[in-house]
Amino acid sequence: MMTDIQDLIQPDRGQDATAIHLTTNATFETLAGTLSASQRASLAAQKFEGAAGDVGIIPDGDGIAIVGGVSDPENLSSFCLAALAAKLPEGTYRLVDAQPGAAMFGWVTAHYRFTRYKDDENATGPRILLTDQVGRMPALVAEAQAEMLVRDLVNTPAEDMGPAALEAQFEKLAREYGAEITVTKGDALEQGYPMVHAVGRAAARHHAPRMLQLDWGSKDAPVLAIVGKGVCFDSGGLDIKPASGMRLMKKDMGGAAHAIALAGLVMGAGLNVRLHLLVPAVENAISGPAFRPGDVLSSRKGISVEIHNTDAEGRLILGDALTRASEEEPDLVIDFATLTGAARIALGPDYAAMMARKDETAQAMIDAGKAHDDEPWRLPLPEAYREYLKSDIADIVNAQSNPYAGASVAGLFLDRFVEEGLDWVHFDTFGWRPFPKPGRSKGGAAYGLRAAWHMLKGRYTA
Repeated sequence: MMTDIQDLIQPDRGQDATAIHLTTNATFETLAGTLSASQRASLAAQKFEGAAGDVGIIPDGDGIAIVGGVSDPENLSSFCLAALAAKLPEGTYRLVDAQPGAAMFGWVTAHYRFTRYKDDENATGPRILLTDQVGRMPALVAEAQAEMLVRDLVNTPAEDMGPAALEAQFEKLAREYGAEITVTKGDALEQGYPMVHAVGRAAARHHAPRMLQLDWGSKDAPVLAIVGKGVCFDSGGLDIKPASGMRLMKKDMGGAAHAIALAGLVMGAGLNVRLHLLVPAVENAISGPAFRPGDVLSSRKGISVEIHNTDAEGRLILGDALTRASEEEPDLVIDFATLTGAARIALGPDYAAMMARKDETAQAMIDAGKAHDDEPWRLPLPEAYREYLKSDIADIVNAQSNPYAGASVAGLFLDRFVEEGLDWVHFDTFGWRPFPKPGRSKGGAAYGLRAAWHMLKGRYTA
């Protein structure tokens, strides 16, 4: 990730810059009519016709100008300039007859590279975009930084992004924003968060399980609880995953990455909340102490849970975390989790599955996502499917025995641990992009982050 991404968008003070003319398929002929014969010939040679994402380079005096294809130059979306930013050479650029607006986000994220272990041999130097919209710059850059933080955390291999590394992220947030953190592990974890302890107890000592909590903001403000699933690696436990299923399980802490990034946005903007950030951090490993299929676990809430499948561990640790969140009598609880393959199969890699108790909260989240190119898709929490979680020997099972509605049934499991009547939103997020798109690299990815952030801004801005 670039360290100075805030420099990629700069105020326009009349600096020397390469001009960018935006067009569409429909308007290209009109634009072409304003160009010289040599410029039109140059675009023809490049087979440029104004399609969204296409880039053409034309001579312009002693230098060059750029012609970029977009869907709608009058209403630039978050990623409509991302293809330009990715394809252009290093330099400083200015849009002609337009301002970037929301497209600043994609311009910045198009620069993302994960280079912790290997330099990017094909990297291009920074492409700086000038704008008169100085007031919009800090907020959009902050969102881009949050997006790229999620990518960095998810892309980092499990050995370097274990529970201790997530704890270090909490410490960094605490230092930056003057927050307080509480870390619970060892005997205190076993007593206070028994399901977190049970899932993580088979891990090596340096990846020992822990509950991470950060508190920030006025004690008189409405309580906002943000919870993230922090399974730093998931072998599947004794119900071991096949190699193909285990390959990407470094991303199983994607929910924690979302929660950490969202908390940073909340504190950075000074929202009027008392923030409680909770991440149960574990590795679901295999060794002698591993929990077993058929075991019955106790929980912080006192609900007994029969284990049908040790690979349904994320909901277990979230159960204890959501119980703790409920104890603060929050105005709103939001959790993020890479919870089920069922959600990914249902919605694919471009939408976050979302479940919510209150229709008005769900709609506010959807509206915020649509407005900022991060639309979640609401799935139900059907009462009729609660029977899938019945156990013969405990209060509840952790995994159903049939293949139906897996994402919703997992949501119903979590619902048992959120205090009745609380406003609660659950994101079942993939956390990974298998196919790159402009501004959205292959690998770790945020889904629902901007939707949640803009919904919270609308709800809690003082």
